[in-house]
Amino acid sequence: MTPSVSVVVPFYKVESFIGRCAEALMQQTLREVEFIFVDDASPDGSRSVLEGVLSRYPERNVQVLTHAENKGLPAARNTGLAVAKGEYVWHCDSDDWPEPEMLEEMYAAALRERADFVYCDFWMQFESGARYMSTPDYTDPEQMVKEGFLAGRMKYNVWNKLVRRDLYVKSGVRFPGGYGMGEDMTIILLALHAPRVARVPKALYHYVKLNTQAFSNTFSERHLTDIQYNAGRILNELETWEADNKELYINFFKLNIKLPFLLSGDRAQYRLWKAWYPEANRDICKNRHLPLRTRMVQWLAAKGLFPLVSLYAFGVNKLFYGLRFRR
Repeated sequence: MTPSVSVVVPFYKVESFIGRCAEALMQQTLREVEFIFVDDASPDGSRSVLEGVLSRYPERNVQVLTHAENKGLPAARNTGLAVAKGEYVWHCDSDDWPEPEMLEEMYAAALRERADFVYCDFWMQFESGARYMSTPDYTDPEQMVKEGFLAGRMKYNVWNKLVRRDLYVKSGVRFPGGYGMGEDMTIILLALHAPRVARVPKALYHYVKLNTQAFSNTFSERHLTDIQYNAGRILNELETWEADNKELYINFFKLNIKLPFLLSGDRAQYRLWKAWYPEANRDICKNRHLPLRTRMVQWLAAKGLFPLVSLYAFGVNKLFYGLRFRR
């Protein structure tokens, strides 16, 4: 019998988190599920913790695949995809966890709406407290790609998206092996091929965000190469995309790719912001899908007013997130 959903869970150095994730997965109320864990040559006790949880659920359809050497998150996702047999595929990150009813409600929405691509709201979990993250409601795939992913109203994370497996098969879309930073932009490629989309207006996933400045702290030349490669994949595909105002939305996407450089408070990253996609800066004020404050900080950067940009970054990272979610 074909599983309703295939769940792909790569893991690497998540000994402190994978037990909670696996427990939440085993407690999913949807029963016709296959769970595919991919051990990406994790050197810690992650696998032992995982096997301890799985041993209590022998009735579940589970397989654990192993990489002989560490290949990175995108390659591990592809390993899981290669053996998935479900009608739909869902990628779960091993340091996060879903609500028990997540798969049941997502799959029900997929059947009800005959959707190829289903997404839901989520919780952003901080060290203390959580923030409800609502997603915009789209039924038209082109509008979702334009306003949601390119203009920045929606995150292109994989973990709150349920995708028909046939979409992967027919489109040939796979994750970018060897290019981990920004690999979840792959979801945009899938969305470009989705005939029907649907939303579940409920937070069903807990995304763990322990470090609000993670991008700044992990900055490296390798990460820049990865981001440019993954952005390039999307931009190349968009060149053949037939949509009104295409160039405008491509510029919105370019601006959103480099926006994190402005939130770091790092002068070196401000220089990168100036160097990357300068042709997109002319459309900063046209993106009414973003909050005014976001357009304002980009406008300040375009004018070279980086002391004010630094002040904004301090306010967002240190004051807003620091006081609201870490006290």
